[in-house]
Amino acid sequence: MPSSDSHGSSMPFASFRRSILSIRSEQQVHSLELNHDSNVQEIEQEAFQKLVSTRFQELSVASADEFLSLAWIRKLLDAFTSCQEEFRILLCNNKELLLKSPQDKLLSDYFDRTIKALDICNAARDGIGKIRLWHKHLEIVVSALDSRQKMIGEGQLRRTRKSLMDLALVMLEEKEAGSVFSQRNRSFGRHNKTKDHQRRPSGHSRSLSWSVSQSWSASKQLQSIASHLVAPRGNEIAATNGIASLIFTMNFILLFVLWVLVAAVPCQDRSLQIHFAIPRQFSWSNPLWLLHGRIMDEAKKPERRNSNGLLKEIHQLEKCVHQLTDLIDSAQLPWTDDQMEEVKVGGQDLSAVCEVLKTGLDPLERHLKEVFRKIMSCRAEGLELLGSANQP
Repeated sequence: MPSSDSHGSSMPFASFRRSILSIRSEQQVHSLELNHDSNVQEIEQEAFQKLVSTRFQELSVASADEFLSLAWIRKLLDAFTSCQEEFRILLCNNKELLLKSPQDKLLSDYFDRTIKALDICNAARDGIGKIRLWHKHLEIVVSALDSRQKMIGEGQLRRTRKSLMDLALVMLEEKEAGSVFSQRNRSFGRHNKTKDHQRRPSGHSRSLSWSVSQSWSASKQLQSIASHLVAPRGNEIAATNGIASLIFTMNFILLFVLWVLVAAVPCQDRSLQIHFAIPRQFSWSNPLWLLHGRIMDEAKKPERRNSNGLLKEIHQLEKCVHQLTDLIDSAQLPWTDDQMEEVKVGGQDLSAVCEVLKTGLDPLERHLKEVFRKIMSCRAEGLELLGSANQP
């Protein structure tokens, strides 16, 4: 009987043992990589939530003088664009997760909402156009009531009264479905450079990508964006590696910013009575609750109930116009020195509002245009990403 070879039996075992150790080592490295990726994703998502909380906390503690002003609305839009840009970066960093279900459906739903958001951006741009038209009438009033003049004559009085009446009629058009602005709309997306457009009278702008019909409603559009928007539960957040929470946050910030925008500037069929519930479990929940409460309180003030918008400058404009109209209608020439002084003070107050509108409307429109472009850019990149999942 041949003797056994001890070396021959031990070598395969040693080789097998090294193989086991190698597999375990690879598994440990892979596990560390997964843990590292998971930690990075968690840190990035927490940073995003903190960014949202910080930006809206700053907005919620604005002073009464700044709140809902042109400058404050610009800060609101700036906060949105910074959150939108960070959201876009996170999408790029989590491509593999986004192509899985249900994340892909959540992201697709978000992009559907952004299409409706673009409509509201265009409607808000028209609202800025309306304020510009009011501003032109106000300039005539301010010129007629120039405080440097010692006396205000009968001709100036008639000119002022006519301008105030014209302004009142123009502002009433906002509440009528048949106004020029509710039927025609200029989109941020395209611009007509044809000779026909150059010959078109100013004040009449033709839509080149879409138009707002008389049945279009800003409040219904907001409600459509808010529909089926439900905060994810803990198990849904865990199952999607936090992506569900990330997408919901961006959805809600989009809705909230649009709601404030529609509340502030003239929009067709604007309303604050949109049904959406601010969730309690996010770090940004409290700032949004504070903002929502302040805006609703402002809307409930008696002098704001029939206003064309909650924008601070609109309120100042309407207040000055009403006071001047009452003064001019009640006074009879020749005016007393006290009446003259009172009208001049009213003209000075109106002049201050005109100056704010003159310097603030263009920057606001640029910020709104930037929001429009950021939404479009993020949507285009996201749809391209989702489309890659269907490619062989």
